[in-house]
Amino acid sequence: MSHSLAADHPEVREFEATVESVDGRDVTLSETYFYPEGGGQPADRGILGGVGVADVQSHGDAVVHTLAEDPAFDVGDTVAAVIDDDYRTYCMRAHTASHVLYGAGRRVLDDLGYGGFGITDDKVRVDFETSTEITDDVLVDLERLVNRTVWDSRDVSWEERPVEEAQSDAAVAFNTKTEEDVMADAESVRVVTVAGWDEAACGGTHVSNTAEIGPVTVLDRSNPGEGLTRVEFAVGPVGIDRQATVHRGARTAASELGVALDDLPDAVARLVDERDGLADDLADLRSEVLVGRVADLDAVSVDGADWRLGVVSGFDANAVGEAAQSVVDDEGAPDAVAAVGDGDAPFVVVASGGTVDAGDVVDAVTDEFGGGGGGSPTFAQGGGLSADPETVVSFLRER
Repeated sequence: MSHSLAADHPEVREFEATVESVDGRDVTLSETYFYPEGGGQPADRGILGGVGVADVQSHGDAVVHTLAEDPAFDVGDTVAAVIDDDYRTYCMRAHTASHVLYGAGRRVLDDLGYGGFGITDDKVRVDFETSTEITDDVLVDLERLVNRTVWDSRDVSWEERPVEEAQSDAAVAFNTKTEEDVMADAESVRVVTVAGWDEAACGGTHVSNTAEIGPVTVLDRSNPGEGLTRVEFAVGPVGIDRQATVHRGARTAASELGVALDDLPDAVARLVDERDGLADDLADLRSEVLVGRVADLDAVSVDGADWRLGVVSGFDANAVGEAAQSVVDDEGAPDAVAAVGDGDAPFVVVASGGTVDAGDVVDAVTDEFGGGGGGSPTFAQGGGLSADPETVVSFLRER
């Protein structure tokens, strides 16, 4: 039984080997170039002895190929193997791109550590441990540096180094979450080097030059755990399509605004300022309208005090409360304002100039109709009343 030769010879896509064991659909070979899942890289796909390979895993010193169906071959047979060329190439590009991204992180992020890595069919993730907030601007810088490194056509190489030597070298990054088990009892560790850019302990398959990666598009960021920031990116067609979508959207927005593409950020900033200004104006107008509605509530006499009393619709309790206080603070104001808001659970707000105890009024309402609330002699409110607004108003009118 043999360990995988994939990492050292990633260019191999076809080979022959002797079958060493068959256990149902699990097969081991005298040697294999299939990459077993590990280190954040998924298992290779392909064909073995004419049967599809569903999974490849390392079990101790053995690489176990799990087939999609029962094999027709047996122990001792020589079988032909074909590794899915497109998928292997994608994984090589994606894995090397993750190293290039980490190298970019070395240049723009503080207190950097490796928190994890993974490849799926449509995107790649790198988890950074860093004290730097990875903002939109930082994401753009990371993407720019990665693609510049791809364009620079930097050589990619790998070699075995003594574990202690590699661990003492500050230039070598260790992803302890994916490489810890690999190095547990090992005397040496495989170090992958992107010339002049990044060095990292890694057992995966890689391209031989960054130019082979192609365009890289950063997709998003998230926080998978405390102290971690996950950056997701795409390599190949998914990334190209994403770039085209974003570019099309930016051009459409610029056209709608009647500005050049380079002027789009300034145009959007102006629109945001205008929107915020309009929102402030609208809030002021709504406040004026509400104060007017509260001031125009029915004038009634309750226990000899001059009240404004009625139902107010379309505003929340806080807004109605502020308007009621504004009305009783005006010159020539009534002694008290009591406004009842409609909705699934009506509320009541009471503001007083001092003659009426607002807290006592709200307590009387909640005692009668349930709910809860409270406040001071000059302002109080209650909510969750189990009666329609007009019933509450009638109760207050007849106190």
